[in-house]
Amino acid sequence: MKNTFILGADIGGSHITTAIIDLKTSVILPGTLFRLPVDSHGTREEVLTVWYKALRAAVEAYQLTDICIGISIPGPFDYDNGISLIKDQDKYDALYGHNVKALLAEKFGMGENNIRLLNDAGAFLRGEIFAGAATGFKDVIGVTLGTGLGTSRCHHGLAEDANLWCSPFLDSIAEDYLSTRWFVKRYTELTGKKIIDVKALSKLVGKDRLSLQVFTEFGKNLGLFLAGFVQQEKPEAVILGGNISKASHLFLPETEKVLAQHNATVKIKIAKLGESAALMGAASCWHQEDPVIIQK
Repeated sequence: MKNTFILGADIGGSHITTAIIDLKTSVILPGTLFRLPVDSHGTREEVLTVWYKALRAAVEAYQLTDICIGISIPGPFDYDNGISLIKDQDKYDALYGHNVKALLAEKFGMGENNIRLLNDAGAFLRGEIFAGAATGFKDVIGVTLGTGLGTSRCHHGLAEDANLWCSPFLDSIAEDYLSTRWFVKRYTELTGKKIIDVKALSKLVGKDRLSLQVFTEFGKNLGLFLAGFVQQEKPEAVILGGNISKASHLFLPETEKVLAQHNATVKIKIAKLGESAALMGAASCWHQEDPVIIQK
């Protein structure tokens, strides 16, 4: 492709982040990164107006004229055709059944073919493969640990959402044990006290012995979950991302012990790109030599 400057976007349940990515150097162009809050309960036009405003801001910051857009967005979605299938998930209900590609293309005054949509979990792993911790690996799985659980895999140049957040795990599903809400719930069960998030809990380590117990238990849970994932996919490496991964030194030793017990030893690497991973991955879908996202 002749255009190496791509407009990337990462859309979440409460925000949109946009930037111009230089595919040749795998960097975000200075002064083009924008983040705006989004009311995911707003009307279709309200949501699209904010998205367009953020996208347009990056375009104007660099005065980009030949516009190709890569967008990371959570599912369910018909990514190829641009149709939102998000329904009853407390976000973006107003977009259900609408062609997001067509609606955004209309605002830009360009064709739908200039816009590509990717699943956010797949985009995260794609970004790390393109310019982060997974560079040089061909067979990789990704796990994002945060408010929810994201899983992805890449084999032989094909990256996809593994969609394991709702897989059966212990007495419930994987996300119930591998997300922020588990930390909050478990610490309250042990102490009767409340914490806001994992960052707050990590600050208690060294002061409250039960806080470390929570991290140890989480490490075991993650090890059990990864053991099955690793045995099935046989990756060269596992890439951990999301806000919880920032406290990996508190739970990863336990995770590695459990993996060894299940003969599922594998390299575990912490994502390098942070919140820009999905942004980079979305833009890289225009890179001809990079993995192709399979959408489900």
